[in-house]
Amino acid sequence: MSGLKPTISNSPACDTVSLLKSNYRWEDAPDENKFSQCVHCGMCLEACPTYQETGLEAHSPRGRVYLIKSVAEGKMELNEFFANPVHTCLDCRACETACPANVQVGALIEEARGQLIKSDPPKGLSGMAHKLFLHHLFPHPRRMQLLHSLLKLYQKSGLRNLTHRMKLLRILPKHLMDMEKALPLLTSPPALRSHPERLSAIGAKRARVAVLTGCVMDVVYSDINDATIRVLRQNGCEVWIPQDQRCCGALHVHAGDRDMAKKLAKQNIEAFLSEEVDAIIINAAGCGSTLKEYDELLKSDPEYSGRAAEFAHKITDVSQFLIKLGLILPEGSLDLTVTYHDACHLAHAQNIREEPRRLLESIPGLRIVTLPDSDRCCGSAGIYNLTHPEMANALLARKLDDIPSGCDAVAMGNPGCMMQFQTGIVREGRDEQIVHTIQLLDWAYRKAIPDEQLQKGG
Repeated sequence: MSGLKPTISNSPACDTVSLLKSNYRWEDAPDENKFSQCVHCGMCLEACPTYQETGLEAHSPRGRVYLIKSVAEGKMELNEFFANPVHTCLDCRACETACPANVQVGALIEEARGQLIKSDPPKGLSGMAHKLFLHHLFPHPRRMQLLHSLLKLYQKSGLRNLTHRMKLLRILPKHLMDMEKALPLLTSPPALRSHPERLSAIGAKRARVAVLTGCVMDVVYSDINDATIRVLRQNGCEVWIPQDQRCCGALHVHAGDRDMAKKLAKQNIEAFLSEEVDAIIINAAGCGSTLKEYDELLKSDPEYSGRAAEFAHKITDVSQFLIKLGLILPEGSLDLTVTYHDACHLAHAQNIREEPRRLLESIPGLRIVTLPDSDRCCGSAGIYNLTHPEMANALLARKLDDIPSGCDAVAMGNPGCMMQFQTGIVREGRDEQIVHTIQLLDWAYRKAIPDEQLQKGG
């Protein structure tokens, strides 16, 4: 593809543009009503992790918005000069928190990626990986459950230890080797398979909720799903686990594969709206953000747009739900010092910051210390740590340096962040435990830390 490399303007205003010459050719093009709001004030610059690392205007939020606008005006094509800044964005939404004009940069980036993948679909190994994971694996619960069984066999049979002793993983890139070493021990079967579809409340019934078990969450961190279900029941919730649920589509949206994301969204809408519930509970920040935006994803679909809005309205992060419901205080004491990391798609995309902290503050004995720049991205960002390992590792190093000394654990609310942190902890030989906020609450209810939690990856 050919096109001009643009000069980024610092114009104080963004004029209304005509899309008659737009170089966006497919459905869901970046919305003029979104990018025309940007006034190029620069308030987003210091909030953007990639701009902080590179100092390049094109890798800042306002620079990316300018590029997106330029393609819409026909001044630039969907070429490599456009694709690189768009794909190197973390989509962390920190710029949206900083923006005084409320520019929806995340939605613009995702729409732009949708145009890029249509213009130049991934090919070669990248294309094969895209199809394998995003089309043939993540959308299919039974295949994900099989993956869990294979990974558990790999860990329990001694094959993992043998692989490490023989250094067979040296054929992998270093960041993949590090992630394999950080893979937690799989102690629980997938919740979608192991739990009954319906579970009664413990004590007086206060609410009826549905739980999304997720794809990666239910393979790698199924114990967190177990903890979530226990805590909800402990708080008087009747729990429904729809068996027809699917992957939320967050990774697809982030990769620009909007067609598959829409297909998954429709399947989840059908599954979760088939019965009446007070809320649909999510324990993964990235999933929750995408699920809340199904109405945006399906806005052009006359059959599903209204139902998507109804569905999105019911999506609630587990921490937010428990605080709103009125938490039943745990009696067990945890003698731990903990700091809290704000997952980007919890803090910036969903504006959920205080609720997880209030859950932690409710636990007797728990000492909470502040993590500096707690809402700065750790570099996980979906599969960003796989596609852009150098930038992801630089961001992770800063996060690890910020962990206060004397911490026993770092709590957070997103599986991608947990894996990213754990990779760094194992790589550096550190002692901190990486936990989900809901696990700490579950331990306090159970009045004990399970022995398996003392085990680490590697």
